[in-house]
Order: sequence, then C-alpha cells, then structure tokens
Amino acid sequence: MITGAVSVAATSPYFGLSLLKRFTQEEKYKRRKVYDAFYRLRKEGCIEVKKKNRQIYISLTEKGRKRAGWFQIDNLRTKKPKKWDHKWRVVIFDIAQLKKFYREAFRGKLKELNFYPLQRSVWIYPFDCRDEIELLRDFFGLTEKEIRLIITQDIGRDDWLKKIFKL
Repeated sequence: MITGAVSVAATSPYFGLSLLKRFTQEEKYKRRKVYDAFYRLRKEGCIEVKKKNRQIYISLTEKGRKRAGWFQIDNLRTKKPKKWDHKWRVVIFDIAQLKKFYREAFRGKLKELNFYPLQRSVWIYPFDCRDEIELLRDFFGLTEKEIRLIITQDIGRDDWLKKIFKL
C-alpha cells in the first residue's frame, strides 16, 4: 500500500514541482536570515559595508571586533590529552583594583575551564593551557606581569589534586 502511494506521488507531475517549491522556499528563508543578520550587525555598528568598483567589502568595526572576541572567549575550551605529562600549570595573577571587572571575569573563566583555586589569585590545572591563557591575557588587555603561567612538576603533596582532576 505504502509502495503504491510513493510510486504514484513520484510519478505525479506535481511531485517534482512541490519539491522544487519547498526547496526554493527554504532557500529564500536562509537568504532572509542572512540578510537580517547583516542588517542587524550593521545597525548595531558591528560591521561596515563599503562599495568600491562594483565590489562590496564588509569589515568588522572596533565594536564588532570586541563582540567577536567575546564569542571566542565564550567558546574557549581546554583540551584534555589521554595521558597526563605529570606537569602542573599554575596561573598566578595580580590584577589592579581599577581593573576589578577584568579580574572577576578572568577568575570566572578559569573556573569555567575547570582550573582549581589554590588561593584567590593562584589557580592550577594539569594539562597544557598556554594558548588559552595567552588568549585570555590578550583579550583582557593584561600584561605578563599581571598574569603569569608557571609550569612545574613539583608542587609538594599533590595526591588530593590528582583526585580532584581524576589523574
């Protein structure tokens, strides 16, 4: 019964037209979404559109770069290798009171990345995270003097940390 219905539908001259119509409607919907996104970004001042010799150039404004940076930071993740190299990554930071927002945001991101606090401004992690820390330092506009990454093998008794990180 079902096979008969499918063969009748497939041989119907309107079957191909309905598929084509559905496809073009979906295509129009996608185009509309893209247009709406560009319009919104342009209206918010995140992108700049220039026409030059029949060519359209789209570039991020300063506001757009900042917003894109937040998306990059929001999606930041550390990679956990299969085997631990027996080295600890210790992040220490001393961020001035004037930059309290950055300090709290940085601390929150460390927590989100599963670092463990040894002290309020000393956090530890067992896997390579150099790129992530450098990205955070650059994003917040902080110096190496304000955020430092130390890689060490010996931090004293670390049995409890190995349990926390399941090593």
